[in-house]
Amino acid sequence: MTNHWRLSAHSDFAQLADIVQHLDEVGVEGMTSWSIFDEGEVARLDLIFDGEPDLAMVRRKAGLPDSMEIESAAMPDEDWVKLSLKGLKPVEAGRFVVFGEHDRDQISADKVMLEIEAGPAFGTGHHGTTRGCLLAFDEMLARGEAPATVFDLGCGTAALAIAAAKTLPDAEVLASDIDPEAIEESQVNCEKNGTPGIDCFVAEGLDHAKLAGRRFDLIFANILAGPLVALAPGIANALVPGGKVILSGLLSEQETWVREAFEAAGLSVLRREPIEGWETLIAMKA
Repeated sequence: MTNHWRLSAHSDFAQLADIVQHLDEVGVEGMTSWSIFDEGEVARLDLIFDGEPDLAMVRRKAGLPDSMEIESAAMPDEDWVKLSLKGLKPVEAGRFVVFGEHDRDQISADKVMLEIEAGPAFGTGHHGTTRGCLLAFDEMLARGEAPATVFDLGCGTAALAIAAAKTLPDAEVLASDIDPEAIEESQVNCEKNGTPGIDCFVAEGLDHAKLAGRRFDLIFANILAGPLVALAPGIANALVPGGKVILSGLLSEQETWVREAFEAAGLSVLRREPIEGWETLIAMKA
């Protein structure tokens, strides 16, 4: 019996990226994961559902235009994860490479390997936001920076926390997410990547006993523009003097909004080159 269905929509990457951002803000009943693939002149967004979805509901909740053609296909139970991975090739970001188990044998040993499977948690590394954060972190390491305390806020799959733990073996690394399922996946990823020492826990923003009074040398905040703006004062307060936060999860049209929020919180902000319409900012505390 078939339990999983896939809906696929094709458009330009910017439009699908905007839809993906909306998907992270609303609940779409029955959806277990999404993937977005660059196919050259167009991009493809795949939504995976547990059971046959209500197409009208999906259009309404996901913000899919009525004019956008959607393909619907039933997926055999034993194949749906593999099908969702179709087109997900290893992604290099400086010294880092993000890959799934299906590509493990293709990875060069001279890279810092991050094995992250596609799943319901955000942050597989194939998204421009995670790649932008990894590139920014790689540049920090190349300059000889070695933060001793690192916090991955809204960690998703914990890819960024794992990257920090692998390259900063003496650092204390924490990772939190509002979604318990994401934390379960993060803990699995930490074990699989040989970084079980990362402290992964469920938290809403900065509201957790483990974060009370803490100050970090480096914070990753790859979430969404709205939460970034709301959390800007708290994130600034959670940095040591000279500490940095790597920000992503915002579209190019949201860059000014987010940058001004962190500047108002007393940080100096550097903008990196956007990746596929997604921004990465580096903010530093004086």
